[in-house]
Order: sequence, then structure tokens, then C-alpha cells
Amino acid sequence: MSTTDALPLTILYVEDDPAVRMANSQTLELAGLPVKALPDAESALAVLRHEDRVVILSDVRLPGLSGLELLERAKQADAELPVILVTGHGDIAMAVAAMRAGAYDFIEKPYSADRLLESLKRAMEKRRLTLENRLLRASLAQDKGPVLIGRSPVMQALRQTLVNIADTDADVLIHGPTGSGKEMVAQALHAWSRRRQRHFVPLNCAGLPESVFESEIFGHEAGAFTGALKRRIGKIEYASGGTLFLDEIEGMPLGLQAKLLRVLQQRVVERLGSNSLIPVDCRVVAATKEDLAQASAEKRFREDLYYRLNVVTLRLPALKERPEDIPELFQWFAEQAAERFNRPLPELTPALAGRLQAQAWPGNVRELRNCAERFVLGVMPGEIGNGVENNSSGALEAQVDAYEKQLIEQALRLCKGQVVQTAEQLGLPRKTLYNKMARHGLLPEDFRAQ
Repeated sequence: MSTTDALPLTILYVEDDPAVRMANSQTLELAGLPVKALPDAESALAVLRHEDRVVILSDVRLPGLSGLELLERAKQADAELPVILVTGHGDIAMAVAAMRAGAYDFIEKPYSADRLLESLKRAMEKRRLTLENRLLRASLAQDKGPVLIGRSPVMQALRQTLVNIADTDADVLIHGPTGSGKEMVAQALHAWSRRRQRHFVPLNCAGLPESVFESEIFGHEAGAFTGALKRRIGKIEYASGGTLFLDEIEGMPLGLQAKLLRVLQQRVVERLGSNSLIPVDCRVVAATKEDLAQASAEKRFREDLYYRLNVVTLRLPALKERPEDIPELFQWFAEQAAERFNRPLPELTPALAGRLQAQAWPGNVRELRNCAERFVLGVMPGEIGNGVENNSSGALEAQVDAYEKQLIEQALRLCKGQVVQTAEQLGLPRKTLYNKMARHGLLPEDFRAQ
């Protein structure tokens, strides 16, 4: 799995003046930015037909197709492709038209090298994040949707950890609130590992009566108990070569926890009614919404099993802890629902995104997915607004404030806490931005290490 840093990008620089093209190409190369210089828009479009790891820097005035026409064609090919346009004509109307058409930035000549480089670096970082998310979506193209979508720092760190441990045999404990995507993370571990060709076997430890649990997980021989008419392969044995996912492991009966511990330590399983030990080679991923350390202290969970599972612990945040991911997740779920229900995809407006981000989401990602499905079916527009009113005072003002704060946070993160660049990115006077940051309690230094 590629990470953000592993995605090399190239700047497609389109300029018809050979001298200007050479000078700016040298500037970019000296700054360590890979560049492919082209004399016209048609050449850039030819590259786009077979390469997506690019951003475009183009003059507006070109022979043949103009920079604006290149922008339009590029956006048709990939709506998320950053295109930076350069003009020496000082045409405000043209700049407005370019930004409305989706240009990432519009730079007027003469400009400083720093202005150009900063814009390109931000565009390249945005492109890397886009391509990384596409890789993850492709890896997790499953019916429940890719819970791992998100560019928040906590999700980027989680993805990096998954990449690092997926292809090891380390058992993993996933801790997170209900609906936060624990099973999806377990599926990601399996999908990114060398075990991906074998079974992913889920078992809800809180969903089975204790009387049948032992047979379900360990299996049994014919005649092992009344009604056992034939041999049954248990979940652990069935998962050999693959991954066993034990959801809500805090619900496993204490008596069976000792037997599970033996399996984890010795990698053998013994069916009910048998004296034979069967070797098993499965990775165990357990999930819980409880604090197992506290449960162990209270004798509700075996301490030795907790320490055996706690080799690698992944902590999943509640959705409200990563509000910047909510619009992208909602859009993804809505797209899936529109395809499944054969309905048109409604528009996710900035106002709606703000309302979504102001919600509490006690059901986390699962609740968001259900909300997106009802949105596509047209049965819940008022529900989102009502939820905001129930969870905040001054509904409209709270929604606007939440959305404004989120936009500023995103821009600060993208610009690594540099206020001048952030103000430029948001199109705000610097003093206005400082006032808004003070009102929202945002400090530049909090974003410089992210």
C-alpha cells in the first residue's frame, strides 16, 4: 500500500514562450519539484490520458486551446485535479471565471518565486491526499463503505499504522465506540496482509448464548453432546491461514477466555469431544468498546488474556472527534446509496456539510451511513436540521460557526500553520483571519507539527 510520501508527483507546466518555460522549469527543479515542461495545452491533455499523479501549472494565453479550456478539459477528466493558472493581463473577470470553473489558484504576473512555489506545494499535497484516499477506497471497495476514508491527522496516523502492521502476524486489539468502524479496520488488516486470499471469519462474542459458544468457536466431534450428530469445524479452525475477528470480545464468557488464551499461546485448537490437538495458523483481531484494563481489574475479563491481546492496540476515535472527515464520508455513503437505490445523487451543499459537522453522531460512522442513505431516498432533509437544533443552541449560528471553524482548521493544516498563506488560501485579510482564529480558539502553532 502506498503512503502519501510514496506518491511521486509531477508538475505539468504549460507555457508557449520557450525562454519563460525554461526559466520557470529551472526554478521548480532547483526547489526539488519534478516538472514536465510542455508548449501547449494539447500536450498536457495527452499526458493526462495515461497519468494521474500530476498537478497542472498553465499560462492562460496559449496557442490552440487556452489555459481556461485546459482547465475545463482537465476537470472533465478528473474533477479533483489541481490546476493553477497564470496570467499577465490582470483580468479580474477572468480570474473569477477561472476560480468558479474550479481552478486551484490564479496567479497574476509578475509574481515572486515564493508565491509560485507555495501554491504548487499546497496543490501537490492536496493531490497526494486525494490519490491516497483513492487507493484506500479501491482496497476497501465493500458494501459497508470505507470507514478509513478521511484526511484528519488521527485517520492518517491510523492508516500508516495499518500499513506498518498489516503484513505481520501480530494479533491486534481494536478499541473504539459503537459504530466507529472496528470491523472495517479488521477487514483492512486482512485485505492488506498476505492472508488476504484466505478466510476473514467474524464472530460476535456477545451475540451467542454461552451454551453454544464453545461449539461455535472451537468446533465439536459427532456425539460430543446431545444433538451433535456430525463433526463441526469451529470458527478458529475455519480461519486457519486467514484472520479471525472477535467482535465485542468483552462479551466472551470467562470460562472460554482461558481456552482462547491457550489457542493464542500454543496455536492449537481442541474440538469438543476430541483429545486431538489441531494446529491452527490464524491471526486474531479482537475488538471492544470497553476499557479491558479496567474490566480486568474488576475481574470481568481475564487479565492474562488482555495482556496477550494487547500486543498492538488501535484506538478508533468517535466521529465527532474528526469532524473534518464527515463531509467526505457522507458524500461516499451517499454515492453508494444512490447507486444501490438507483436514485439521483443530491447535492452536498456547504450549508448541509456545516449542519452535518455540527451533529453529535452518537452512532458514529454507522449512523452517518444511515443518514446518507435516508438523504438519498429523500426522507430526512429536516432530520439533519432538527438534530442540530437538539444538539446546539442558536441552531443556524452554531452551524455557521462550526463550518467556518472547520474551513479555517483545514486551511491552517494545509498551510502548516502559516497564517499569511492561510489567509491567502481563504481569501481573507490577515487581520480578519486573526480575529476569527481568536474567536474559535485556534493557534497557528497547533498546526505546524501536523
